[in-house]
Amino acid sequence: MSEPRYPNCLNQKSKPSNFCPGCGYGIILKALGQVIDEMEIAPRTVMAVDIGCNLLAWDYYKLDTIQTHHGRVTPLTVGYKRAKKDSVMIGIAGDGGLYAIGLQGFLHAAHRDDAVTIIGVNNTIYAMTGGQLAPTSLPYQVTDSSPDGKFTYDKPVFGPELTKDWANSQAYLARASVLNVPELKQMLKKAIERQIEGHFSFVEVLSFCPTNWKTDAKETIEMTENLEKIFKTGVING
Repeated sequence: MSEPRYPNCLNQKSKPSNFCPGCGYGIILKALGQVIDEMEIAPRTVMAVDIGCNLLAWDYYKLDTIQTHHGRVTPLTVGYKRAKKDSVMIGIAGDGGLYAIGLQGFLHAAHRDDAVTIIGVNNTIYAMTGGQLAPTSLPYQVTDSSPDGKFTYDKPVFGPELTKDWANSQAYLARASVLNVPELKQMLKKAIERQIEGHFSFVEVLSFCPTNWKTDAKETIEMTENLEKIFKTGVING
């Protein structure tokens, strides 16, 4: 892999979105890119992406980017960080890749207090593969793989809260929402700062997926506002 070559993360010219119309990923990636540039850390920042919608991030940043197998973002991020301790490692994964197949590696990285930053995007479904039931799906939620609704006794996975039971006391754990970009940027910055200080950090971001939710603009915002009532935003640890 080549050495980082660029002083800034974001491209100077806007690029058309490769995400579905109304997708929240564009908001998340723009906020993250702005934070990286404001912190002036682009030359030493490397991003790891999962198999999922987040892999499209590689087309928007002037950063070295690594794609891994589904659910393996955290171990890859940790491995690179151990090899290049002066790097700023940021891993991005969806709620499926992070809380299902990727949960073991994710929790143990938090337990070891590995100095990496993980961003988990929670839209309550597996988005890229068609909208199936995910660990974060809500009770009664109708998805392509739960046409009669999720079992009522199946509560969603609360990622930051779960991670708090595993993580070092110095870890930074928070939940943001695409509906509050200033707070999202603040949490992303704090997470990266905590990594630089030598600790694990994680930000879950509540996002929307109108394509698989099958919602119009108004319904999408209402759905996301409802998610904020269930998955409380704020700092969980740190």
